[in-house]
Amino acid sequence: MMLRYALRTVRARKAGFLGAFLALMCAAALITACGTLLDTGLRGTIRTERYAAAPVVVSADQHVHRTTVKHKHGKTKVKHKAKPLAERAWLPGQLRDRLARTPGVARVVPELTFLAQPSAPAGTGGPPGYGHAWESAALTPYRLTAGHAPTASGDVVIDADLAARARLRPKDRLIVQSTRAPRSYRIAGIATPATPVRHQTSLFFNAAEARRLAGHPGQVTAFGVLPDKGADPERVRQDVARALHGTTARVSTGDARGPVEFLDAAAARTRLISMGAAMGGTSLLVAVLVVVGTFSLTVRQRHRELALLRAVAATSGQIRGLLGREALIVGAAAGAAGALLGLPLGGRLFSRFVALGAVPDTLGRTVGVFPPLVAFAATLLAAWAAVRIAGHRIARIRPAEALAEARAERTRPALGRIAAGLLLLAGGVVLVVVLTSLRTEPASTPVTFLAVVVLSTSVALLGPLLVRAAVLLLAGPLRLTGHGGRLATANLRGNAARMASVVTPLTLLIGMTCTVLFVQTTLGDAARTQVREGVRADWVVAAQGPGVPGEAAERLRARHDTVTEVVRTTVRVGLDKYPAQGVTPAGLTRTWDPEVTAGSLGRLGPGTVAVSQVAADQRHLTPGSTLKVTLGDGTPATLTVAAVYAKGLGFGDLTFDHDLVARHVDNPLASSVLVSTSRTQGELTAALREFPGMRVLSPSAADALQADQEETNAEVNYLAMGLVLAFTAIAVGNTLAMSVAERVREFALLRLAGATRRQVLRMLRTETLSVLFVATSLGSGIALAVLTAFSVGMTGRAAPTVTPLLYVGVVGFAGVLALVAGAVPGRTALRVRAVTVATAQE
Repeated sequence: MMLRYALRTVRARKAGFLGAFLALMCAAALITACGTLLDTGLRGTIRTERYAAAPVVVSADQHVHRTTVKHKHGKTKVKHKAKPLAERAWLPGQLRDRLARTPGVARVVPELTFLAQPSAPAGTGGPPGYGHAWESAALTPYRLTAGHAPTASGDVVIDADLAARARLRPKDRLIVQSTRAPRSYRIAGIATPATPVRHQTSLFFNAAEARRLAGHPGQVTAFGVLPDKGADPERVRQDVARALHGTTARVSTGDARGPVEFLDAAAARTRLISMGAAMGGTSLLVAVLVVVGTFSLTVRQRHRELALLRAVAATSGQIRGLLGREALIVGAAAGAAGALLGLPLGGRLFSRFVALGAVPDTLGRTVGVFPPLVAFAATLLAAWAAVRIAGHRIARIRPAEALAEARAERTRPALGRIAAGLLLLAGGVVLVVVLTSLRTEPASTPVTFLAVVVLSTSVALLGPLLVRAAVLLLAGPLRLTGHGGRLATANLRGNAARMASVVTPLTLLIGMTCTVLFVQTTLGDAARTQVREGVRADWVVAAQGPGVPGEAAERLRARHDTVTEVVRTTVRVGLDKYPAQGVTPAGLTRTWDPEVTAGSLGRLGPGTVAVSQVAADQRHLTPGSTLKVTLGDGTPATLTVAAVYAKGLGFGDLTFDHDLVARHVDNPLASSVLVSTSRTQGELTAALREFPGMRVLSPSAADALQADQEETNAEVNYLAMGLVLAFTAIAVGNTLAMSVAERVREFALLRLAGATRRQVLRMLRTETLSVLFVATSLGSGIALAVLTAFSVGMTGRAAPTVTPLLYVGVVGFAGVLALVAGAVPGRTALRVRAVTVATAQE
């Protein structure tokens, strides 16, 4: 019975439920898109290319592990945690003999993988280049289609794709930038893979040259195990695993070989999981907040109808059941449509992440049924919860009170709503205070956006009070605008709850957008300021390719200049990740000043480390303390703290000796070289003419280049939160349109009382601008409080970086959106004759 009545109500009030449908559909689409990212992180495929012909691959463990044992109440609890390494871990070469003795193994092929970027002609492009020893060509396999195998140290075999792109033939010369100085090699042959290799350019050297360039004597990247003819690969895998028992080696078969080959894709899985979960969680919170406001308007539009139902003996349970069934009907339709729309939206989002470099194209997107189903269920739950909240009062109060409130908005505030709003406001303040003590980006970022949502929710609950308070302040200025202003003041005062439902999404839009934009600028500006203040060098050498080779730095030192090579990496202390760098200790204080607060950089060497103040506080370190770290490739190191410095945001949390870091990273080339010299830019450029792609920059030019790179990286975060902001913007327009559309009878009565069409529109415009002013004040205040707390925690100063023009653009966009969303339905409502509307059945 109640379901049939709910269906008839939805069918008869299609226009009234359209706003709720749109809000729920957008929410479902957004949750589905975020869910596909999370699903790809959990189940995304990484297909092997280089190891296509090796059914079994043995590689090093790419994780750092920690096992904790707790004894409590007579029970023993063992917890094991693992975190990925930032660089490739290497295997001992002597494991080859053990593998070769394993039953069922026909051949063991050692693999070396290292940086090898060909200097192909401009415009030929192509995937990144990697070098290998020719003997590992059998793992794909690559077969020679022209020329011969590399025999001399100056020979190289290139793949057919590179040969076609760059129009190269055997006996041509090719400059290769590898882990050492760029070198010209003679193309000995061209090889074609038996299976497609699309995501890398392969260059093959003879064994001795490959070992020299790899820079890991006695170690290999992996072993490809080729079984005997007819042998069961799974049986061979089990035998290999038994043979390697007691070592840290890992055995992979099938699709598990892909992560061994493409480490960046494996790491991207983890990023997608955290990114999808963060976006999905934020989307869900925003969706619930917006949908509750939308259903509040829908229920308010039907207040008289519901009051009459109460008056003719409908019980509270029946009203709640009717509203709940209506919400579930609308939610089911919106959830199904939104889930279907979310699938291509998720694909578009994933493609943009790949284009921006946040996700490598070696990670295949996974599309399963789980994200749409979760989005559908979440939409139903959000619709049901929203209508329960919105219809709580009309279902609870006495029928006589319901009829009285159907004509005039309730003036006495709901104490429960105020209490909940104050509680959330207190929670938001606590989050802001906590944010001032968080000094790492992974810890502060989720708290930042959670604080914005919590404070915006408190605005939603306290909205009617805030609107009435704002009317007291705006009443004087509004009266000066004439009759429209006086009418607007009366409407704002008498319909505070309706206006509050419009203020909430506008506040969220402005507050969230400002936070998303200016968190990045605050962090980036503080980091660049520290770099500008800390770089003492006269010139900075940067490379257009993979980095500055050590031989280039030695060429500059030949004239007794002070040269500091900088190599970037990421290390772990325990399971915690820290950005780190390796620098040349000799003459370091002439080129670099990170503002040492304790100890001395003069003690920096192979067995010591300098730490930032943040890391020192977290780890309780002082000069002379011992620090155990796991380097990028998993190598453990025990070091003594030589110095503590303040500028960790610009220079990383840990600083090591350059040679220590360079031995344990995939790319040992310097990201930059700091030079203190009396020579001119032209003289330095001339000294480096043998090294293609080198640029000599002033510190200010290097800073500008870094700013451009940071802006590119920030695009990923903007894109990630852009969908949430787009959803909020749609919700703003939707809510405003619903708010204006319900006032058709009011506009008709005003026109019958003598108001002209222009005066009604002026009144509506004045109301919209007043609401915009309130929302801008609240949203800007929330963003300012959160950004200031974020700045205090991350940079140590209460000075967030806000770009004035960008802020004006945000407010301007919100203003245009509000005015258009209010004007279009307002003009549509005024097209109908006032007498027709006033005499129509309500």
